[in-house]
Amino acid sequence: MRATKITILLLLALSMSACSMFRSKKETIDTMPVERLYANAHESLEHADYAAAEKAYQRLIARFPSGDINEQAQIELAYAQYKDNKPDDAYSTINRFIKTFPTHKHADYAYYLRGLINFDRTGGFIERYFNRSSDASTRRDQGFNLTAFDDFSQLTRRYPNSAYATDARQRMIFLRNQLARFEVNVAEYYLRTRSYIASANRSQYVIEHYQQSPETADALAILTRSYLALDRKPLADQTRQVLALNYPDHPYLTDPEWPHHPSTLRKAIPFSGHH
Repeated sequence: MRATKITILLLLALSMSACSMFRSKKETIDTMPVERLYANAHESLEHADYAAAEKAYQRLIARFPSGDINEQAQIELAYAQYKDNKPDDAYSTINRFIKTFPTHKHADYAYYLRGLINFDRTGGFIERYFNRSSDASTRRDQGFNLTAFDDFSQLTRRYPNSAYATDARQRMIFLRNQLARFEVNVAEYYLRTRSYIASANRSQYVIEHYQQSPETADALAILTRSYLALDRKPLADQTRQVLALNYPDHPYLTDPEWPHHPSTLRKAIPFSGHH
């Protein structure tokens, strides 16, 4: 009898083990309950397996189209896509989330992530692959800079006490300076091509819209030179005085030919930053 009982117990244990193994083999992201599927996706995200995380989050969102876990999955899906260098997909996901859940408890992070996605798209080939910091990035179209600035601005305006607000403000300062440098580059180009009204207008725009930017000094110098070329000496004198008062060390004050334009040979050097 004792041997029979032991045999029966062993058979039951083996049967339960086999059932467990069978169930484990059959359980996939198409059959997991929502909690286990979310845990699976989140674990992949934490281990930087972004492709697996994306797949699991997308399946969760499709299978369970509502609820708190679905909403959290949408945010984490956008982050996984962002880290997987899929900015268009990430932007589409987080933008849809913001429009669908404008009052969500993590809406501040959603705005911050949207800003990060656009912020990281402001760099180009040179900066990404050669880690090169130059004027090249400010000579391209500034669409993503403007969009990122607006994203961070919305975050700081809507959620001034958010944990992400301080970093967003620092990034806004950087973006403001980039935008100002772009305008100064354009003004300098117009100055070089003797389009003095255009160079004056661009410089004036920087002075009016980016007053706290370091590029204001260059804008004042270019505006002074533009006024002189347009034979507007009183305005040139006034502008030069403002430059001397606020930026006494600016090179234009001791070198009236500033800025010195690059030579034709320098412009021909690949990746020199001159266009």
